[in-house]
Amino acid sequence: MTTNALSTTAALVALLLAGVAPAAAQASAPPVCVPSVLNRSDVIPGTSLQVSPLPDSLDASPSTQISLLGVPASALSNVSASGSRTGAHPGHLLAYSQGDGASFVPDTKFAAGERVVVSGDVQTSSGPHPFAYGFTVGVPDPVPPGPPAPSAVQSSTSAADIEHYVSRPDLTPAAITVTTNSPAAAPGYIFATPYSGPGEDGPEIFDDTGQPIWLDPLPPHQEATNLQVQEYNGAPALTFWQGAIPAQGFGEGSEVILNSAYQVVDRVYAGNGYSADLHDFELGPDNTALLTVFDPLHCDLKAEGGPATAVTDAVFQQIDLKTGLVRREWHSLDHVALRNSYQPSRTATTVWPWDAFHINSVQLLANGNVLVSSRSTWAVYELDGATGQVLWQLGGKASSFKMGKGTTTAWQHDATALPNGDISIFDNESFPVEQSQSRGIVVALNSQSHTATLVSQLTHARPLSAGSQGDYQTLANGDAFLGWGAQPYFSEYSPTGQLVFDGHMPPADQSYRIYRFVWSGTPASPPNVAAQVGSNHALTVYASWNGATGVAAWRVLAGPSATALAAVATAPRSGFETAIATTSTGPYVSVQALNAAGAVLSTSAVVQGT
Repeated sequence: MTTNALSTTAALVALLLAGVAPAAAQASAPPVCVPSVLNRSDVIPGTSLQVSPLPDSLDASPSTQISLLGVPASALSNVSASGSRTGAHPGHLLAYSQGDGASFVPDTKFAAGERVVVSGDVQTSSGPHPFAYGFTVGVPDPVPPGPPAPSAVQSSTSAADIEHYVSRPDLTPAAITVTTNSPAAAPGYIFATPYSGPGEDGPEIFDDTGQPIWLDPLPPHQEATNLQVQEYNGAPALTFWQGAIPAQGFGEGSEVILNSAYQVVDRVYAGNGYSADLHDFELGPDNTALLTVFDPLHCDLKAEGGPATAVTDAVFQQIDLKTGLVRREWHSLDHVALRNSYQPSRTATTVWPWDAFHINSVQLLANGNVLVSSRSTWAVYELDGATGQVLWQLGGKASSFKMGKGTTTAWQHDATALPNGDISIFDNESFPVEQSQSRGIVVALNSQSHTATLVSQLTHARPLSAGSQGDYQTLANGDAFLGWGAQPYFSEYSPTGQLVFDGHMPPADQSYRIYRFVWSGTPASPPNVAAQVGSNHALTVYASWNGATGVAAWRVLAGPSATALAAVATAPRSGFETAIATTSTGPYVSVQALNAAGAVLSTSAVVQGT
């Protein structure tokens, strides 16, 4: 680094620190957490370097790393960070596995409310380019732990609402009722994460008859959301969020990735001291992932028409899966005006911060941009993949498009850009209620005329109003699969809008999203077996294999000892658990899982009939 570059960097740092108020003054009043200029670029002028925290933002985490994206790590040098209260922060520059940047990870945390200046050099085509910029650390508002909000739907639980299995008495899922099951429905299983009703909470896969394929009950006070099939390291994998859901309606947990044997192959955590939120998780190319974060902050919002208490910042991060580093981080407070929110602010407190944005879906687009849905602003945003800036807004108070008839949404979820450029949305229209029922819609955008047109609309034959949650999934055959969120229903529609599949969980149950996917699973553990002795001393055998998708039939082996077994019966698989009557008195039994060709997939342990 040359003497001129050193002096230039020093001047930049001095300029950035010059306007910092004394620590005592900063702490004497509630901090401001909304910058005076919204929607700034995250690119350092004169370079291709994208940085987060965003320059001049006021909402960084005390545990933040400094993300420097867009150049090889070798092009970065002399990176340092200094806090207005805590002084210089030694740290380490750690490269992203993708080869396009690095994070400067400080050895110690920054202080809440302090100004931080980052400086360094980035190699450009014209030589070393000194850079320096500043941001302010937000003041966290820790939400006290507590039970999740009660279900909006309450009903008594009957014995018929819960399934029981002889071979797996530890599994007691809610009973699933299928009311429409047309041969025209797409192939695959149903993926849900039931909670708040009868039966065990946790991720679940079931078939078109409502019979479970795989159940994963969670410990008390743990929930799951967003069970789906994604590609991980070139192979199909199950992903879901797991954690705690406070009453404020966001998640504090991590993302779980399972292989086809239902073994945990990775857990993905939010960076910068945050917990991963329940709303979305998308595995991307080059070992990256997008996840959401909710960050409650103490904040003086009077200038924004809000209270002098607290606001929940909506965040998403792109994570490097190999290193766990945060490649980039986006905050709604940096980019979207709080006045655009439909969520009332007058009742906000530090326990119930103003949830002014409420991010509930994030999608990496083919062009590198990002699509985000905000429940509280009733809008969908496309963000520039290089700068993080909002390019356009669909719906809400400041729509970039003239909204055609039927295109406006309220409290919506799960905005997804389709291959043809249309956008599918689960439009809740509740809570509070704006329209009498929720719906799934597809909207076409015209970038020349800046108009939005309704392409299609799907509603349930029994009008449903989902006060939260919900999703709209477009299937490979053109069908649309809708999970109705706070309502316990799930439905599939043909491209012409005909209902081809419909079902529901018990009334008190709900699932954040419900999907249909093709899936093949072979558990690492063997099948389970139990046997009961009848009045004639013959055995009835019960066989199950939690998660197995390839079982066509069961073969029963029985005999007078555990080492003297012979085949005594064969029966086709019938639901999660198959009951097989035999004439054998055993008393020792085992079962073999057979595929469609009659080959043995796995053999259970040997048990004694009771």
